[in-house]
Amino acid sequence: MNPITKEGETLLREELKKLKSEDRPRIIDAIATAREFGDLKENAEYHAAKEEQSLAEARIRDIESKLSSAQVIDVTSIESSDKVIFGTTVTVFNSELEKSIQYKIVGEDEADAGKGKISYASPLAKQLIGKFEGDILKVETPSGSTEYEIEKVEYL
Repeated sequence: MNPITKEGETLLREELKKLKSEDRPRIIDAIATAREFGDLKENAEYHAAKEEQSLAEARIRDIESKLSSAQVIDVTSIESSDKVIFGTTVTVFNSELEKSIQYKIVGEDEADAGKGKISYASPLAKQLIGKFEGDILKVETPSGSTEYEIEKVEYL
């Protein structure tokens, strides 16, 4: 099973809906229009539309597969505590940077470090899960060891 947050499931379902209801019909129209230009061997518009269709269909299959095997976890329906679990938003104090940073622990497909979303399989998340507010942990990184203190755990 592949864990995913409720928010991640919603985003995948919206992307799937757009691919099927907007992108797929647009691409079919583009292929039909390109066919009207004649010889398909040297028809760049036709080949570009077919390539786009191939990519869109692959993405549709990928999303459908992920959704069919996903274990959706809605952290807001779980009783809040100060324990870090999948889906929680954690504020930690990074001793190396001397500042607080907020992370949300999400599924691998949702991870986006730039948006503060880290995969549950990442080294930092693995260290955080199961810990509590006030706990201090050391995480080994390529540049050395970094110490973090868990300041706040939120079930958002």
